[in-house]
Amino acid sequence: MSDVHTAVAGEHTRHHAHHFESAEAEFDACKQGMWIFLVTEVLMIGGLFVGYTLFRGMNHDAFHEAHKMLNVKLGATNTVVLITSSVTMLLGVTSAQRGQRSKSMKYLIMTFLLACCFLVVKYFEYSAKFHHGLLPGGNFTNEELTNPRSSLFFSFYFLMTGVHAFHVVVGMGLMAWLMKRTANKDFGPDYYTPVELVGFYWHFVDLVWIYLFPLLYLVG
Repeated sequence: MSDVHTAVAGEHTRHHAHHFESAEAEFDACKQGMWIFLVTEVLMIGGLFVGYTLFRGMNHDAFHEAHKMLNVKLGATNTVVLITSSVTMLLGVTSAQRGQRSKSMKYLIMTFLLACCFLVVKYFEYSAKFHHGLLPGGNFTNEELTNPRSSLFFSFYFLMTGVHAFHVVVGMGLMAWLMKRTANKDFGPDYYTPVELVGFYWHFVDLVWIYLFPLLYLVG
């Protein structure tokens, strides 16, 4: 309880923007805006999933053979890392809502470090693909895969996982921004909109990977 009182006492006074009738109206508008943004993200990434499904149907044998070159253990490790990061992000948002600034900072840092861990694992994955010539298009030089359409699988692999990794980097930037504002005591029970919205974004990033992992690593 003392943590809550201390955090609330140290917060900046929150004033909603002049074009909103109240702080609640501002919060609702921001929340709706984030949902609209996430819908556009679903449309973009959904197009990649549709493209992958269509080309996989036309090149089933090539895709099935190529997906065996992926490291399932590393993919599964990253899946566990991101699911754990969703939990720590949720705890960070909940702590901010309760005015527990120190706890919120701790969970945000943990989420940031888990995101770093995800990118490190992805670096090792990408390095192995480069080393074995498992690259898109004309850069494909691997001699183990005999089907000439195998490079198409890796075109989708790098495109889809690369877009996802970019979103992870963006999420890390947002988390760094939240940590700075948390340190400045900007958030508390009366104002935590940015923390909750970044939480929505991060859960979306995690959800995309939960679909990518079985699609690329398990089903092929």
